[in-house]
Amino acid sequence: MIMSNNANVKTVLFQTGAVSGKFRLRKLEYGAGEKTTLTVHKESKCVFSVDVAKCYFSPRLIHERMRVAQTVKDDEVIVNMFAGVGCYSILIAKYSNARKVYSIDINPVAVEYMKENVRTNRLFGIVVPILGDTKEIIEKRLHHVADRVLMPLPEKALEYLPYALLALKENGGTVHYYDFVHAKKAEDPVEKVKLKVAEKLLTHGFSFDITYGRVVRETGPNWHQVVLDIQMVAKRGQIPDSQC
Repeated sequence: MIMSNNANVKTVLFQTGAVSGKFRLRKLEYGAGEKTTLTVHKESKCVFSVDVAKCYFSPRLIHERMRVAQTVKDDEVIVNMFAGVGCYSILIAKYSNARKVYSIDINPVAVEYMKENVRTNRLFGIVVPILGDTKEIIEKRLHHVADRVLMPLPEKALEYLPYALLALKENGGTVHYYDFVHAKKAEDPVEKVKLKVAEKLLTHGFSFDITYGRVVRETGPNWHQVVLDIQMVAKRGQIPDSQC
């Protein structure tokens, strides 16, 4: 039925389990068509190759990726802490005048696809794919370099927040923070995340202003993915470290 109603669909896969593991992979079951997990995704005039069985990928974040790209100012340096196959990074490089987009991922397969996608979209030298654990990469190579940090890994957002602060330049910058939150009908999911993040940030050497927040998508009954845009300003004489 899916293939007969959609001429462009060549393969049907069913997700049989939640995203899991350090590479954020989905459990998939073959349904129909070509027996492959390789695909090419087109988004906002960009092209992304991906193996959906070996790399994390979500086509449902199209609006959010473009929203972030359109907030980037000229000559900014970006650190994408969880870049996957490079969707956020490539859209930023395509639709802004960013100077550099350092794009980190721990999954070696995802990084290889990211490199391919950088070449395909002709953004070599602007988007810089980096393989490794983002904590170690920031501590060793990317501390105090960024005007803007992306954190598109809601499962570990709060744990990694101190490293986002470490990546920012000493005078501060912007953090795009993503988190999952459970909120009942009477509760505001965005406010719940704001309170949690504010408590965490108060333990570090920045003052901050949460300039934007919204529910990106629903992920289950009473579960929400929320994004906050946080403007960080370093307090005089204080530089944050990476300790939680």
